[in-house]
Amino acid sequence: MNIRLETKDDYRQVEELAREAFWNLYTPGCDEHYLCHILREHKDFIKDLDFVVELNNTIIASIMYTESFLLSDDNEAVRAVSFGPLCVHPDHQRKGVGTALIEHTKSLVKDMNIPAIIIYGDPHNYSKHGFKNGIDYKVSNMDGEYPLGLLVLEVQQGFFGNKKWKIKQTDAFCLDHEKAIEFDQQFVEKEKKVTYSQELFKMIIRSYLR
Repeated sequence: MNIRLETKDDYRQVEELAREAFWNLYTPGCDEHYLCHILREHKDFIKDLDFVVELNNTIIASIMYTESFLLSDDNEAVRAVSFGPLCVHPDHQRKGVGTALIEHTKSLVKDMNIPAIIIYGDPHNYSKHGFKNGIDYKVSNMDGEYPLGLLVLEVQQGFFGNKKWKIKQTDAFCLDHEKAIEFDQQFVEKEKKVTYSQELFKMIIRSYLR
């Protein structure tokens, strides 16, 4: 298993990987492969944290990072980062591949003197990596709320204290669904289904902590 930076020759393979990993997981079909496609040209994309995992000359996992900002209640702005999509091919999930990607990139983020990685995700998947809910570090969304899926990994220990923060992520995550559908037409047709994981996702995104 080889962890390396993504190259231009990998783009299509990574997009196909994201499609396989997320298809019917959160919605019928998925948009994550389109997100991979548009992120690379976005101003907030971090090329130095764009990694793939290669096994037997095949890409089986990928992680992409973007710039974020922590905004304090006393008007301080601090650079942070967010990752997503994090993709692992279904045939290689639950085997430590995603963990290897997170650990590899987390050490690089620490070397960049960035205090935190902040994502939206399923706590069941990320708490084992040290992520906590934003409320534990007084980190809210821009509306001052604490969604269940807002997760924070403190990379620089002791950074979070008494201050309250809001996280501002890239606008690239607010993608155009119609353009995503159009982009998907370039790929081999797959059946869209309603699954139980989609119901779980709807529960998570409507849940907030107080």
